Order: sequence, then C-alpha cells, then structure tokens
Amino acid sequence: MTLDNAEATEPRRDDSLYLSRDGSLYLSGNYAPVLEEVTAYDLSVDGKIPAELSGRLIRVGPNPIAPVDDPVNHNWLTGAGMLHGVRLRDGKAEWYRNRFVRGTDVQMALGEPAPPGPTRGYDAANNTHVLKIGKGTYALTEAGCLPMLLSYDLMTEARSDFGGTMGDAFTAHPRVDPLTGETHAITYTPSQEKVQYQVVTTGGRVRRIVDVPLPGHVMVHDMCLTPKYAVILDMPVTFSQQAAMSGDPLPLRWTPDHGCRVGLLPREGTAEDVVWCELPGTPFVFHTGNSYDAADGTVVMDVVRYESMYYTNSLSAFEDEARLYRWTADPATGKVTEQLLDDHAQEFPRYDDRVTGQDYRYSYTVTSDDVPRGFTGLLKYDVKRGTSERVDYGHGMLTMETVFVPSAGSSAEDDGWLMAYVHDATTERCDVVIRHAQDLADPVATIRLPARVPFGFHGSWIAD
Repeated sequence: MTLDNAEATEPRRDDSLYLSRDGSLYLSGNYAPVLEEVTAYDLSVDGKIPAELSGRLIRVGPNPIAPVDDPVNHNWLTGAGMLHGVRLRDGKAEWYRNRFVRGTDVQMALGEPAPPGPTRGYDAANNTHVLKIGKGTYALTEAGCLPMLLSYDLMTEARSDFGGTMGDAFTAHPRVDPLTGETHAITYTPSQEKVQYQVVTTGGRVRRIVDVPLPGHVMVHDMCLTPKYAVILDMPVTFSQQAAMSGDPLPLRWTPDHGCRVGLLPREGTAEDVVWCELPGTPFVFHTGNSYDAADGTVVMDVVRYESMYYTNSLSAFEDEARLYRWTADPATGKVTEQLLDDHAQEFPRYDDRVTGQDYRYSYTVTSDDVPRGFTGLLKYDVKRGTSERVDYGHGMLTMETVFVPSAGSSAEDDGWLMAYVHDATTERCDVVIRHAQDLADPVATIRLPARVPFGFHGSWIAD
C-alpha cells in the first residue's frame, strides 16, 4: 500500500483535544473525530475482491473540525460531515480517501473560499447520507441544508438547489424509483408546520412540489415509497422553540401528545388527497426499510421501531433499543396495524434497491447486544419465512451500515454483495468487509484501510 499525504489540507493536530474527560460518549473512542484528510493507494486486501465491482463505496458521518466548546452536551448528530470512500476496479482497491464536506464551518476553519452555488439555508452539517441523484453524487442532510455536489474524488464541487427548482429544503432519505429513475423526497424545515413532497427528475431538476400541513414542528427523518404513494411519517418528535432559544444545538423533544400516524399521499395527488392512518400508541421510526402496495389495498411498510425517542433530552437518542416491525396501513379504516418481525436490537435497514416499492424478501440490518457501544454484527431477515441469520464480526469489531450491491447480470434479489465499513478496536483502523448475500459465513474480501473511520450514518455504492 502506498500512502500520499500531499493532498491533506490540514496538518495533524492533537487528537486529545477531542477525547472526552467528562464521560461524553460522542467525543471518545470511535465516535471521536479524525482530523486529517488522507489519500492512500493500492490498499492491502485479504481474499479476493469480485472483479465485477467497479465503483466507489462512500459513506459520511459527523466530524467536528474544531474543538467542541461544550463536550458534556455534544450531540452525535451535529458537526461537519466527513466523507470516506474506497474505489474498486478490476479486483483491486485502488484508493481510500476521506474529505470534509466543505460547508461553512469547514470552509472557515480551513481558510478556503466557499464552494459555488446558492447560499440559502444552513450548510454546515451535510453529514447524514451520500446518494446519487440524477447524474450527480450528493452529500445530504435534512432540515434546511442544501445538498452538496461531490466530485469523483470526494471534493465538494458546489452547493446545489437542483438548478433553482428545489423547494424549501431537502432530506437525507429520499427514495429512487427503480422503474423511472426519479428521486422522491419528503422534506421539512424546523420553522414550518408542514412537509414538502418533491420529485427530482433523472436530469436533476425538481418537477413536482406538494405542501402538506402538519400539526406542529415535526422532525420527519425518512419516508416510504410505493407505486401508488409517497408515505409521510408524522411522529412524536418535535422541535422545541424554548430549547432552541436556550442554545440547544439539537432542540428535539419527545412529544407523545402529538400522536403517531402515517400519511398516504398519492404520487400525483395533492395535500387534500392524503389519507392519514393512525398507529396504536406513540412509537418512533428513524429509518424505514422497503414498502409496497398489497393486493388488498393496504400499504405494507417494514420499519425499525422505537418505543420512544429523545425521552430525556436530545443526547439520549438510544435509550430504547429498536426492533424490526411491519406496519400495515389501511386507507379504508384509517388505521395501522403492527407486527414484530424480529426481536434483535437493530438499526439501519437496507435491501436490494431494485425492488423499492415492490413485494420483496430480504432485509439487511446491523445488530448489537450493546447499542451505545456499537453494532457488532450483520442481520439478514427473510420476510417470507420469518427467519433471520446473524453474523458477528468478531472480538473488537464494530460494524457500520451494510450496503447491498447486486451481482452483475443477475436479477435475483439476494444475489449480490454486502459491503460494510468495520471498525477494528484492536488496531484503531478500519476494514471494508465484502460478503456474498447468500453465504454470510466468511467474507470474500477484507480491505485494510490506513485510517480510522468514525461511526457515522449512511452511505452508498456508486457504480462506475
């Protein structure tokens, strides 16, 4: 492996500035930020990378670029975004790069000019997802930040509002329709009591915006998409104006009196056409898996469900463990029924994106017996048989979200590669581990990275 630090924009600084002396989880261990941008070539590999894999496995997470003023109250969800990417081609791992997303905080800290593009909204925390939309690859977040357009080598090229066509905000969790290639999004800003449904064409322009009023300032992190509906999640986590005025960087509060419901918005309908379906109790969902329209007219949604969220404050996001549930919304009755699918603690559901909106079979999540410490294994769930298969990564290994990549030339849902960044606590480095989805026992390849990759949120395989 060859390592080239010539592209690093910052000299190495003292990591001890970030380590918690007060018990703050999110500034210590593998939650702690890394400070240097690195480029490494010709990565070491155990096993054999499938030669058909040609592209980049990119993920992003929060990574403060300056020492945190109040480490006791530092929240994992805040902070500048840092991208991590591995480029694969011809059975080789050609490079690893990590780069800060050039929002305002990073631009000022590095003394760089601001990236081109519109300047509306907050742009300092594109730390949640990396996704291809149209022909571009973007670093995304929610609640008002503009998407950031990325170059092939992970540099920030521009702020983007999709050519001036975007609505009030965007989201980190849009859904791409595999039949049309269009990107569907449910977006919000904390100051408004509404969401917007936006549809982005394959040419990268928003062709449709629908305002849907909500009874409160609701956080809407994810959505579901079926051939008939864009599904709105209206759940009991809201923004607190009092907390915001007191300086809370993430003023989210558990508000069970708000209730919990899903809105079935016909994809070419208006706000008046939304059918609201109430859930029993007041659960909360960060992340949805796949969803589809059932033959009986109901809408089936597989979700990772919590009993509550931010019950104490915005630092305690994982007081309750999440489990895989099936929600079935009936537009005829206006009700949602719940079914527990798998009782392992788990998060970050993924599936074969080619079956988005269709009846499907397999879900891939990460699982743990100690969620705040990290996720120790991969969980594959068969929704048809009701069975699961769990693989632990081993002593000192903590995994991040798993991404499914279909095998070349195959249309079978489970014929593909499962790829994940995995932290090795024994070396303080990271591996990219590749398994075949039909044989989880042993990896086909393990790519050794030269650096630590902090725990983050989401990412994608961007094929060449």
